[in-house]
Amino acid sequence: MNANHAQATRKEVNIPADGALLAGTLSVPASAAGLVLFAHGSGSSRFSPRNQQVAAALEQAGLGTLLFDLLTAQEAAIDEVTRQFRFDIPRLGRRLVATTDWARERRAELPIGYFGASTGAAAALIAAAARPNDVRVVVSRGGRPDLAGEALDAVRAATLLIVGSEDRQVITLNTTALDRMRCTRRLMLVPGATHLFEEPGALDEVTRLATEWFKRYLT
Repeated sequence: MNANHAQATRKEVNIPADGALLAGTLSVPASAAGLVLFAHGSGSSRFSPRNQQVAAALEQAGLGTLLFDLLTAQEAAIDEVTRQFRFDIPRLGRRLVATTDWARERRAELPIGYFGASTGAAAALIAAAARPNDVRVVVSRGGRPDLAGEALDAVRAATLLIVGSEDRQVITLNTTALDRMRCTRRLMLVPGATHLFEEPGALDEVTRLATEWFKRYLT
C-alpha cells in the first residue's frame, strides 16, 4: 500500500440528483491527481465487487473514487422485479451529470473521469457529452456505448472501451459505437474473457488497462 492510499479519506455521502437522493462512498487519497466516478451496470450497485476492485487499484495509483448508486433503494427494489429503470439511459445519464456537478462543487481542483459498466457506460458517455469541460476520460467495462445514441458524436473525453474477446455481440456493439465517435478512443479486448470477466485474471487485466488509461489521460 502506498502512502497516498494509506492516507485516503473515505466517507459516505448522499447526492441530490434528478429528484432523488443517491447514496455513495467518496474516497480521496492525499494529493489525489483526479477523481473517477463509477456508473454501475444493470441490476448492480455501488457494492459491485468488480467495480470495487477497480476502485481500489485506482486509489493505489493516487486517484480519488466515487462509488454511488444510480437508483434509490426503492427504485432498485422495483427494478429487480420490473427491470424498468436499468435501461432508462436518459435517467441514468441525468443522474450522473448531477453527480458530476456535485463532485465539481466539492473538489474543483480534481479533473474528473468516469468508469462505466454495462448500461452505466452509456450513461457515462451521455454525461461526458453534457459536461465536456469537466470530464476528461471515460472507461467502459463490458459496456453498451451504443445505448448513448446521438451523444456519441459529442463526446470529447478520451474513451477506452474494454470488452471480453468472447463477448462477441458486445464487441460488435462497441465497434459500431467507436466508429461514430470523434474523440481520442480505443477498443481493447481481454483475451478469453466473457461478458462479466469472471475468468481467472480477466478482471485484473481490466484493472490494469483502466488504470493506465486514467493515468495517461486524466492526470
